[in-house]
Amino acid sequence: MPKGVPRARMRVYNELLFNNLESFLLACFPVCRKLLGARIWKRLVRAFFAQHRCRTPLFRQIPEEFVQWLSGSPVEMPAWLAHLAHYEWVELAVDTSPAVADAERIDPAGDLLDERPVLNPASMLVAYPYAVHRIGPRMRPERPDDLPTQILVFRDQGERVRFIVLNPVSARLIALVGTGEVTGRAALMRIAQELRHPDPDAVIAGGLQVLRDLRAQDAVLGSVQRDRP
Repeated sequence: MPKGVPRARMRVYNELLFNNLESFLLACFPVCRKLLGARIWKRLVRAFFAQHRCRTPLFRQIPEEFVQWLSGSPVEMPAWLAHLAHYEWVELAVDTSPAVADAERIDPAGDLLDERPVLNPASMLVAYPYAVHRIGPRMRPERPDDLPTQILVFRDQGERVRFIVLNPVSARLIALVGTGEVTGRAALMRIAQELRHPDPDAVIAGGLQVLRDLRAQDAVLGSVQRDRP
């Protein structure tokens, strides 16, 4: 406390700062707050307030700082909490993402197999050791799942943030087409090889349907036409 500052005034200043900080966190992490309860939640936010040095002055980035701090925090919390907090933060990150597609290069009705599918740039492909989308008062996991939960989070044309829970093959397909360097067919052939699938044509047919479904939901925006001489 600075010299000459009355304790009562310093206490008011402290609470104003803390309450301001907590308000941004409450808006982003309602499920974490609900599951921890008011007392433990405030203790966690107090620790963040005291221990973490933010690297940005922007209020909307405070939740990201909280997620980063939480992943290495010495405060004893459930193992799934940091992953749940990241899952809640992703919605804000995608909602405020400045990324936009170059509409002039995209054919919305393009060939998703023989041209390069365009993944919505306002999206994130995330993976967690817990089924974070199911965590709630009646579902608090005791140990990580056998397989990671993979989710595509994206902002559709109506500016809504949407979530799609993926299976491993769909997640791999999105990761490949997300590079912007391969056609849909090339990505699916690679997946068929990785799986050592006896019928690559079946993989291609199933993958094409996945790409069409993603396009219908605005997760895939269309395709970039093949380079021509």
